[in-house]
Amino acid sequence: MDRARPGQAFVLSAIVAGLMAVASLAGLLLDVYRDATWAKAAWFGNDLVTLLVAVPLLVWALYAARRGSRRGQLVWWAMLGYSVYSYAYYLFGAKLNVLFPLYVALFVLPVLALILSLGRADLTEVARGFSDKTPVRVVSGYMLFTGFGLAVAWLAQWAALVFAGVVPALGEDAFGLVAALDLSFMVPLFVLGGVLLWKRRPWGYVLGAIMNLKGATYTLVLTVGSMAAAERGVAGMAGQIPIWGAWTVLGAVAAALLLGGVQGERLGGASHEAVARREPGRSET
Repeated sequence: MDRARPGQAFVLSAIVAGLMAVASLAGLLLDVYRDATWAKAAWFGNDLVTLLVAVPLLVWALYAARRGSRRGQLVWWAMLGYSVYSYAYYLFGAKLNVLFPLYVALFVLPVLALILSLGRADLTEVARGFSDKTPVRVVSGYMLFTGFGLAVAWLAQWAALVFAGVVPALGEDAFGLVAALDLSFMVPLFVLGGVLLWKRRPWGYVLGAIMNLKGATYTLVLTVGSMAAAERGVAGMAGQIPIWGAWTVLGAVAAALLLGGVQGERLGGASHEAVARREPGRSET
């Protein structure tokens, strides 16, 4: 086992895992949110899933990636992506509260960790570990369907509001935030990742793992949040539970199909830290 000192991306990611746990526990145990009932239910779902799913996955991934695991490395990147997307909602959508500095950190630090880690990783070596039998066409088809589906859904509601005065069910302000984040974070990466994965390019495998696992984790957040909102009497939320639940299953299956195609667990027989020290110019894009 390689005992080299953890790199900067690893240290930043460990800090992210700790801060996610602190923010989630504070949200669940303390009266910190100043938002409407439906928003508090959404934060409850987010905090619960982050604490019970995202944090353990990130901790395991850091341990596994440190030992040279391809799956661990991919799950690590996926959970960093989850933190960026998830805490963007807190940072830009929650009413100002005592946890605001944590939201800033949990949005910025995983971005820096992803830049440091992805920028130095040999993605060709990562992709080489996938079996030729990995069902990339099935997974990429799901990604393209999800990406274009989100784009159509949000743009259709935008057009209905602007040209016909039909206010989205989320409300104009909430719709603006969710649509903006999905159209900037989710849609481009789902579509680009789906295209590259269809062509079996290294970035396709990486984006496929990140987007499908991150997506499944966040739709689980939406499922739990919808259940909490329905229990608290928020109208219309009960009907969303089966939708987000089904999307969680689909995303989890897509992530499992892709990650299940990893044959060689170790990155060329070396630890992740050894790979991270290679020249960045070797990555194939």
